[in-house]
Amino acid sequence: MFWTLLGCDFTSAPGRRKPITLAVGRVDRGRVMLEALERFESLPAWTARLAEPGRWVGGFDLPFGLPRELVTALGWPTTWGDCIAHYTRLSRETIRDTFAAFCDARPVGSKFAHRATDGPAGSSPSMKWVNPPVAFMLHAGVPGLLAAGVTLPGLSPGDGARIALEAYPGLLARSVLGGTSYKSDDRARQTPDRLIARRALIHALENGDAPLLAASGLRLKLSHGQRDTLADDASGDSLDAVLCLLQAAWALRQHEAGHPRWGLPTFDPLEGWIVTA
Repeated sequence: MFWTLLGCDFTSAPGRRKPITLAVGRVDRGRVMLEALERFESLPAWTARLAEPGRWVGGFDLPFGLPRELVTALGWPTTWGDCIAHYTRLSRETIRDTFAAFCDARPVGSKFAHRATDGPAGSSPSMKWVNPPVAFMLHAGVPGLLAAGVTLPGLSPGDGARIALEAYPGLLARSVLGGTSYKSDDRARQTPDRLIARRALIHALENGDAPLLAASGLRLKLSHGQRDTLADDASGDSLDAVLCLLQAAWALRQHEAGHPRWGLPTFDPLEGWIVTA
């Protein structure tokens, strides 16, 4: 049965200058076809889009859970739904102060608590409130997913027709570029070298050269205009949405092969897991 693919580059404070970017596509005989890039300048508009009836699997670049070590130390609920409900009720100022106090009490070199997925994914700890503020992304994004009634495999049942997976575009990008930077929100750092890196990454995705794509027989299919759009977006938001789209395509392949959890391993049901990690 046909599934639409979504890939979401998320921001916890969307607006005109930096909206949430949603890539929409599908798989056709191993080609991941990019059909549209949608922008949302508010969280309610994004949530309303996800709440529309449909049949899709999407990769979302925001953490779905907090580290068990942190939750236990703070005495917060240790079931996912109760923890998220508690977390949602807190202000961002309270979150920042609570997490800063937790870090201040720990030795240098191990200030942050990590989820089990952070190691294989190379991701920032989901309690981090600056550079990038992923703690606030969780605080803003997961309630929207729940309000839209989508399924978060292993975490929240939803309607079963709209599947949201935690994605991390940096994982796929690094498999091609290594440590080379390809994006920046700072105009002064939007250099020709980063443009070259974006073009190299796009070329690899179109050829199916990334290890994840090669292993699953997938490659990205773009028009000339789409290729230019992804390369010319120096913030990397458009390209990151497409990287999440490709991770969703991989998950769909796993589902079609009979994997019961869209390619996710058995994971801590409090913390969540990043797809493809």
